[in-house]
Amino acid sequence: MTDVLDVLVIGGGQAGLVMGYHLAERGQRFLILDAGPEIGHAWRSRWDSLQLFTPAQFDNLPGMPFPAAKDTYPGKDDVADFLQAYAARFQLPVQLNTTVESLTRSDDGYVVTTGRDTWKARQVVVATGPFHTPSIPPIANDLSAEVTQIHSVEYRRPQDLAGEKVLVVGAANSGCQIALELSATHTVELAAGQRIPTIPQRPLGRDVWWWASGLGLDRVTVGSRLGNRLAGRDQVIGSGPRQLAKRHGIRVRPRVTAATGRTVTFADGTASEYDAVVWATGFTTEYAWIDVPGVQDERGRIPHNRGVTSSPGLYMLGLTWQHTRTSALLGWVGSDASYLADQIAAAGSDQSIQTVQSPPR
Repeated sequence: MTDVLDVLVIGGGQAGLVMGYHLAERGQRFLILDAGPEIGHAWRSRWDSLQLFTPAQFDNLPGMPFPAAKDTYPGKDDVADFLQAYAARFQLPVQLNTTVESLTRSDDGYVVTTGRDTWKARQVVVATGPFHTPSIPPIANDLSAEVTQIHSVEYRRPQDLAGEKVLVVGAANSGCQIALELSATHTVELAAGQRIPTIPQRPLGRDVWWWASGLGLDRVTVGSRLGNRLAGRDQVIGSGPRQLAKRHGIRVRPRVTAATGRTVTFADGTASEYDAVVWATGFTTEYAWIDVPGVQDERGRIPHNRGVTSSPGLYMLGLTWQHTRTSALLGWVGSDASYLADQIAAAGSDQSIQTVQSPPR
């Protein structure tokens, strides 16, 4: 057991690092824990051709601009390099290779247990993001072992998929991007369970985020009337199913309903055989390791108000629609982190605080 920290941040991605920046500015004594072997590991582990759908000028973090030309779209390794440089520049205390096994309450705050350490902190920020456990439907078990199956988080490059005919299940941003890349070397079909609105990347020659920021759409809050409408609907930015079918010869199928052997059946009664299936079917959140009474609802979710939970001193950060449409995005997560840092400082204002070095300006 170590001395009691002011704040423990769980997760060292962009949300955790920006949280650290703001905590340091406010003189908090904190530590960031991350399960990965290096900063930016989650980004570096995605598929080779992955690019942000936000241009570089919208990808800045507090105190440090993204090092790329305006209107270019950084790749996944560019983002990982940026996060490493960010942590180094502001000397953020990150402990890597550290998987948190449990989070419990104590008399003076919280206890976090890992495989090798136990930490105590007056306040805790869970910055693990929205992508925890890959979600794959049970019908995947009915496919033959001859069919290569991977989740989108495991996909790296087209040549890793043997065979000619590939089905991509899920037509959100990841599914559409993967289907587009595979179409150059494979016969690709895309199963779209529901119709998802598609927004061009550069309408009228300007990036969509230029329009969104100018119109204030990136600041629409989840509690507003418009936010309530938008929060339940994803949007594809770039090429959606209709464009993929028209321009790249990708056949669009309806929702998958059954599978057997090499055959997948769809909601319209049609069926086809495949050599490989990519499940771009999203993720489920996993908070079983958080053992704090009353903080989770009956579905295992953690209700919050802009990241502030019902358990005093416990906060969430980096979630989709945490406060706005952009809460989970690289260039906008700093706003929610700053808000939480103010809440943390106010809650700890009556405690004796040992400061750490503030970020250079």
